[in-house]
Amino acid sequence: MQAPAGRKAGLGLALASAFAFGGSGVAAKPLIEAGLDPLHVVWLRVAGAALVMSPAAWRHRRLLGQRPALLAGFGLFAVAGVQACYFAAIARIPVGVALLVEYLAPALVLGWVRFVRRRPVTRAAVLGVLLAAAGLACVVEVWAGLRFDLLGLALALGAACCQVGYFVLSDPGAPKGGGERREPPHPVGVIAYGLLAGTLLLTLVARPWGMDWSVLGGATRMNGHEVPAWLLLTWVVLVATVLAYLTGVVSVRLLSPQVAGVVACLEAVVATVLAWVLLGEHLSGPQLAGGLVVLAGAWIAQSAAPKKALSGPVVSGPADAVPPRQRAAR
Repeated sequence: MQAPAGRKAGLGLALASAFAFGGSGVAAKPLIEAGLDPLHVVWLRVAGAALVMSPAAWRHRRLLGQRPALLAGFGLFAVAGVQACYFAAIARIPVGVALLVEYLAPALVLGWVRFVRRRPVTRAAVLGVLLAAAGLACVVEVWAGLRFDLLGLALALGAACCQVGYFVLSDPGAPKGGGERREPPHPVGVIAYGLLAGTLLLTLVARPWGMDWSVLGGATRMNGHEVPAWLLLTWVVLVATVLAYLTGVVSVRLLSPQVAGVVACLEAVVATVLAWVLLGEHLSGPQLAGGLVVLAGAWIAQSAAPKKALSGPVVSGPADAVPPRQRAAR
């Protein structure tokens, strides 16, 4: 059972991560409307964050030899995979549908915990996931412009699977062979090298040498007001990426992948509300109701105490001993 103080801190960090990630789209959209390609914005976001975190990468350079597979996996799935799959998906299917499919990740995390890690899952956690998914369907108005595109849905599901990788790789509880506990890698080092690896992978996809760099020196329009493009990019890099990943990874260690995953669903709610306030994109009644349902699902999931194993000890790691990552994205 997690200490109350650790659980409260983890919940606070998970909420901070959801708010930080949720603000990325509001800041990125004016940059895209000003002429930048969406993939170029993603590359600027990840590359800028990697540059900011490069001193931390040097400080934790021992991780390159100790956990190379973890660092490569975090960069591939938690950073580059979520971003690339999501943007490829929204090119073929409505944004709302892509968001809903991507946020099936908490349900997939529950399946990972129950059937792969063989840890018990509470009914409240399952109920929280179901409520959050139903609420998200309303928030993104999944019924608007719904059309079937097999490849687009597959790409959105790929983003969901990559987000699962974010939560799972952020949880250091996996034991070594024979049940020996493994010392968890420092979260700052994991994030720093994950961003560096993600930058390398996204460079191959985004091809930033063809970017219109002059856009960054001009102004963008946000709900009728002019905002410097560099200021929005600074927000995307420092808040929506660096702060979002730092708080997200630490929250998984203090909570658990399944609980942090459900709380991360609030990202879509935050993004929708910020778009309403800052971009003038008004919310409908179903969207407001859906937001409340997502909040209810997240509250139910995070308030559930973990069950005890029915037979034998539950496989655990250092994250469970000191109280025990999507939440990627995007």
